[in-house]
Amino acid sequence: MFTGLVQEVGRIQEISTSSEGRKLKISCSFEHIQLGESIAVSGACLTVSQITGGGFRCEASAETLDRTTLRYATAGSEVHLERALQIGARVGGHLVSGHVDGVGSIYAVQPLGDALQVTVEVPSELAPFLASKGSIAIDGISLTINRVRDRTFDVVLVPYSRAETRLDRKKPGSEVNIEVDILAKYVARLLGKPGVDGMESGSTEAQGVTLDLLGRQGYL
Repeated sequence: MFTGLVQEVGRIQEISTSSEGRKLKISCSFEHIQLGESIAVSGACLTVSQITGGGFRCEASAETLDRTTLRYATAGSEVHLERALQIGARVGGHLVSGHVDGVGSIYAVQPLGDALQVTVEVPSELAPFLASKGSIAIDGISLTINRVRDRTFDVVLVPYSRAETRLDRKKPGSEVNIEVDILAKYVARLLGKPGVDGMESGSTEAQGVTLDLLGRQGYL
């Protein structure tokens, strides 16, 4: 688990491609990296497979590439990095799993004094998980949704976030990794919303919590 508070902006030094996915060599200043530890790379949870001088190597599977913007990464690309949350540490953002749900795109950018309002458009299947004042992770950054309109939502980057991340460099049309609030996904699953985690409309699982079910279980 992560918090969505980016700890560093790293840089991809090398990329090699295989039938299983892509192998990335990433430079950063993290100390005491452990083999097998999880690091969120622009929001995608990846496993350290090798420790290098000044960074680490990791692998992005075909599934990860299909769901994230890492499929477009090139040598020299900057990426947001966050090490896994330690139990007992402060959670300054929100609980982020590092399992990207889909790719959205920057719809509009508008200056607000020293801050920046960014409007993002998401695929239709992710729209039900958006809520005003709810949490969302964009390229691994924990942000609060200010307003929702159909498939788009607004977030505001304060000066600190602008300085510590690269999101304010994105232009309309740029793609970003989106992870919706994990609690919203579990609620949708419980209510049996079709299309969530591959559930099909009309399936037994998709019936979810109904008054009939609550009655049969003795709650009504």
